[in-house]
Amino acid sequence: MKIEPHSPDVRPEPSSFVQAAVERHQAPLRRYAARLLGGDVDRARDVVQDTFVRLMAQPAAAVDGHVAEWLFTVCRNRALDVLRKEGRMKRLAEGQAERLAAAEPRPGRALELAERQEAVRRLLGRLPPNQQEVVRLKFQNGFSYQEISRITSLSVGNVGFILHTAIQALRRELAATPE
Repeated sequence: MKIEPHSPDVRPEPSSFVQAAVERHQAPLRRYAARLLGGDVDRARDVVQDTFVRLMAQPAAAVDGHVAEWLFTVCRNRALDVLRKEGRMKRLAEGQAERLAAAEPRPGRALELAERQEAVRRLLGRLPPNQQEVVRLKFQNGFSYQEISRITSLSVGNVGFILHTAIQALRRELAATPE
């Protein structure tokens, strides 16, 4: 991704820490933003680009050690700004999450794994949006409760409660699903 500066005071070439952040976090940020934006990949791309432009304006020392957390927080805030501006939130339509998913599993276990993942995705889609977001931040992006707390502006205890409630609901529904 080539980041285009929006103003003359933004550096024309990203520093190595910004370039490394783009390479490492661009795809997960796009998936995250797309989910927040109801599956709109174009708006997600704009939000992520704006997130990296904002990173370029930050001194490396200001985000050192927590660049992923900083990026996801800024990305989330920008996506919510877009949604607020539009005055509506859209849920993912059936099948959109699958199109955004990463690489396919190995063919040997592919069918069984695909069926189980589809069941989990379907059940995850039934959870309230705040539970979906916390589950995805934890399990798709690997953030700690503390990091999720800072990204979502929820307390650590609330993150734990939401995650616990979501996992219980998923387990209950998954156990009730015929194999």
